Amino acid sequence: MSLTKQPGPLAGSPGEEVNFTIDGPAHRLFMHDFPRRVRARFAGETVLDTEHGKLLHETGLLPVLYVPEEDVRTDLLEKTVHTTHCPFKGDAVYWTVRVGDRAAENAVWAYPEPKPEAAWLRGHMAFYWGRMDAWFDEDEEVKGHLRDPFHRVDARTTSRRVRVLLDGEVVAETGRPKLLSETGLPNRYYIPAEDVRRDLLTRSGKRTFCPYKGEATYWSLAGAEDAAWSYEEPLEDAAKIGGYLSFDHEAVTIESQPPPAA
Repeated sequence: MSLTKQPGPLAGSPGEEVNFTIDGPAHRLFMHDFPRRVRARFAGETVLDTEHGKLLHETGLLPVLYVPEEDVRTDLLEKTVHTTHCPFKGDAVYWTVRVGDRAAENAVWAYPEPKPEAAWLRGHMAFYWGRMDAWFDEDEEVKGHLRDPFHRVDARTTSRRVRVLLDGEVVAETGRPKLLSETGLPNRYYIPAEDVRRDLLTRSGKRTFCPYKGEATYWSLAGAEDAAWSYEEPLEDAAKIGGYLSFDHEAVTIESQPPPAA
């Protein structure tokens, strides 16, 4: 499970069906070593290169990578007057990354004097992911953000009968979908492309990227923009849903019947 999403222990509440209580603040911090080399590049320069990164998990937030200051090209940083205050970590100071005529404003921050309960942040820096040009986990480029090691994606074959309808018209119907379960999200049905009325779909220009599944392409239905999506070349954890379509839109109805009795 993800630590910071329900029912994870850092989600704010452990849930009702437990035989323990968590003695601590409602807003929790947990930091641990990230096990691989991470690099970030900007304007052709490697701005950070570390084998000693740490992931900070914080209640309700995505994990953030913090790296030792000595693993950062501080000669490319310009300190700014920007500051922020976190009631749980302390006062943050910021730097702009500048390479030639390109700059990433306030892209880097640190807590030089963190609160005592977060003292392990001292000497570490963090980067806004989207302000760098590229990130690498070992030698593989990573988009979106680093994978949370406590986040799972499971795709399973099922014989449930699934129908997708728009205004009463069947858009897709199958008895061989894939059921995808992902930490913190509702289950999704993925339907083979040949079981979808492709004549009713119009390819959209929208694209999104999931660090666990890959790049998604979207399709629209009449009156239901971006109602379907597909991972045409999914990452390895989601390989089973490659080329399948999933649907989610307020105008769309998804019906599911349990598989026949064995």
